[in-house]
Amino acid sequence: MTELYKALYQSEIDTLPLANRGKVRDIYEVDADHLLIVTSDRISAFDVVLPDPIPGKGSVLTTVSNFWFARTGNLIGNHLTDRSLDSVGLRRNEVEQLEGRAIVVKRLTPLPVEAIVRGYIIGSGWKDYQRSGTVCGIKLPAGLQQAQQLPEPIFTPSTKAEAGEHDENISFVQTIELLGTELAERVRNLSLTIYKRAAEYARQRGIIIADTKLEFGTDKQGELFLIDEVLTPDSSRFWPADSYRTGISPPSFDKQYVRDYLETLDWDKQAPGPALPEEVIHQTAAKYREAQDRLSGKQ
Repeated sequence: MTELYKALYQSEIDTLPLANRGKVRDIYEVDADHLLIVTSDRISAFDVVLPDPIPGKGSVLTTVSNFWFARTGNLIGNHLTDRSLDSVGLRRNEVEQLEGRAIVVKRLTPLPVEAIVRGYIIGSGWKDYQRSGTVCGIKLPAGLQQAQQLPEPIFTPSTKAEAGEHDENISFVQTIELLGTELAERVRNLSLTIYKRAAEYARQRGIIIADTKLEFGTDKQGELFLIDEVLTPDSSRFWPADSYRTGISPPSFDKQYVRDYLETLDWDKQAPGPALPEEVIHQTAAKYREAQDRLSGKQ
């Protein structure tokens, strides 16, 4: 049996109602206060979910997120609970399907803003900088090279797009309009603090965290929590420190390997996405596992 047969493309749970199926995560309703989040092995690129899963990806994302939730618990609470999969009425075969890739979480209301922190100039930020010398309205020094570290990390939020649409970068003034001054400032400060601490930790383990996307939500009392996934290879750019240099888009521990392959195809970046060769699937799976192993010190 190859790795391909061990992948979970889509969860099938009959004992709980399905609330939402996203690009990667399947969310089920447990009760009025809890949700079950299943991280599948699906992979998306250019906002299109591809037909082939990456074996083990969901387990890696879950493990890495839980690792960072534990390390940021002294800064802010998160959506994790102490409830096991067995406690929510799943059948034994369903539990076996989900072990290592599913968590029972608090049911919270997500903020309408994604909190993005950039420590290096790359991706859409690099394109903005080349056009205007700014990123999300933030003026940056002249003469920066692609992938160069910024003098200080910057907070560049975006709005959450509807399914099939692209997120839109917004200014901090627009963030205040959406969240109010106090909450916007708290989200910005927390995001920068989390990024700086995580980047320092990861750097000691040979990983540069170039940028990351964080998500927050509130409970019925308005208390703020860290939710979704945290500092994973899907929500961040992880670069191997030993091969990093400026002037190029560095290799990474994420789906950049898939993106690079897709860029060689005559594909219009619209659904349906093309099939992936086994070599690309296996190499991408290895990249995800290596990121997890480096962070946990289990190389």
